[in-house]
Amino acid sequence: MDPEIHWVASIDSPEFTLLTQSLTQSSLIGLDAEWKPIRTQQSSFPTVSLLQLACQLGPRLGPDSAKSLVFLLDLSAIPLSSIYELLRDVFVSPDVLKLGFRFKQDLIYLSSTFCSQGCDPGFDRVEPFLDITSIYNYLQHKSLGRRIPKETKSLASICKELLGISLSKELQCSDWSHRPLTEEQKTYAATDAHCLLEIFNIFHFKVAEKGNSFCSATEQRFSNVDCGLKQILENPDICHKLLRSKFFDAVDIVRATTSEFPQRKATLEEVVSWSSCRNTIPMDDSLFSIVRKYGERILLKESDRKPKTKKKGKKQSSAVCKEKQIEIFDEWCSPPPWDLTLGGDGCPKFLCDVMVEGLAKHLRCVGIDAAIPYSKKPESRELIDQARKENRVLLTRDSKLLRHEYLIKNQIYRVKNLLKNEQLLEVIETFQLKICEDQLMSRCTKCNGRFIQKPLTAEEASEAAKGFQVIPNCLFDSNLEFWQCMDCNQLYWEGTQYHNAVQKFINVCKLNE
Repeated sequence: MDPEIHWVASIDSPEFTLLTQSLTQSSLIGLDAEWKPIRTQQSSFPTVSLLQLACQLGPRLGPDSAKSLVFLLDLSAIPLSSIYELLRDVFVSPDVLKLGFRFKQDLIYLSSTFCSQGCDPGFDRVEPFLDITSIYNYLQHKSLGRRIPKETKSLASICKELLGISLSKELQCSDWSHRPLTEEQKTYAATDAHCLLEIFNIFHFKVAEKGNSFCSATEQRFSNVDCGLKQILENPDICHKLLRSKFFDAVDIVRATTSEFPQRKATLEEVVSWSSCRNTIPMDDSLFSIVRKYGERILLKESDRKPKTKKKGKKQSSAVCKEKQIEIFDEWCSPPPWDLTLGGDGCPKFLCDVMVEGLAKHLRCVGIDAAIPYSKKPESRELIDQARKENRVLLTRDSKLLRHEYLIKNQIYRVKNLLKNEQLLEVIETFQLKICEDQLMSRCTKCNGRFIQKPLTAEEASEAAKGFQVIPNCLFDSNLEFWQCMDCNQLYWEGTQYHNAVQKFINVCKLNE
């Protein structure tokens, strides 16, 4: 179910009012943040420009969908002091389970951003919290709650596997500080937060199916508050619920009687914020049980609040040398390996690593030979060996690949642009590739293979596709010609999709100009 997306740029707007109302009605919230990428190491953290809050209104268990709202908070427009208390209370509210994907870094940057605007001490914790990686590990029959391994799946990979959707990460490193944001950026940001809810709902349903961690629906939630002390201590569920229901009352008492809390008069905004947090709807039994069994928390240490800097001395000078080496390889200034003067055949050939795999399909669409690595997670040496063996230029966005001493300068190029269309134009201009309309869609986009010279008839295509590829029956009455890849046997025909693709790349490559 697609969520409603609301852009919040002012606390006086109807969207902000809807946000505050939704926070009191949501027991499940997905968190994400965006900021302008920093290309070089700096002495301060990046400034968060956008905070995404995906609120699920009411429970969702089974086929019935609960309503979801995604709020995009423009932190460059909203006075941060006006939302600081609201967000801080949401982050620690025991009635709201927060979801995120490696959200600790986001929290560090978010806390730094608010502190820079006088909102001390920023944010130091999020609880109860559940990381999407932990959910994925559980669904893969791994132990939940263990320390997240260094190499974990990306959010895009998890979404593809669990939700069956492709989550494009092209805009992840775009300039989020620039205003106005494009509609594509807004959709990307909203989707990143909303997919956290969808993944959790699958986990929620799986746990409910197994019945391993849900309390009986007939349990009395707060009716046992008046039980005697003996009954409370004998039943841990009652004890937990009693403590949770009285949590905020205790906080108010401590605030009023303890000198460690700031002794100042609460503002009207703070009173409203605290009140709204106390008035949140308690979690239902199933969600509360998940929090008790699997809930985590993010707790920032003092060391987390300071950017890590490189040590001075030899290591620093070595790092500087490496940066200079990267700059040398970053600009293309040598003839490519297919150059006739180097004994090549004159036909451009590229190898696109996993970071620019989408660029490989674009190059194939304009008739350029573009391969991808043999394995899904190749080592650096494997990429270099494949490029050398096949006389290809390795295209990448990974600057670490440029640091290896054994690299040959005319076989690697670091792509600077983020979007595939812009990457395609960059490669065409850098290597002075000649693209004409006759080349478009002349290679197999699936495997990079060439097509057979003679097209197949409808009858021949039907025979070739048996047990391999489904061809719609309506195509056999259209007198279309079919083309087959000589390597993977994939069949293509000049239908609507073909003509749309041709027109797209005519426009991208500016072939009409």
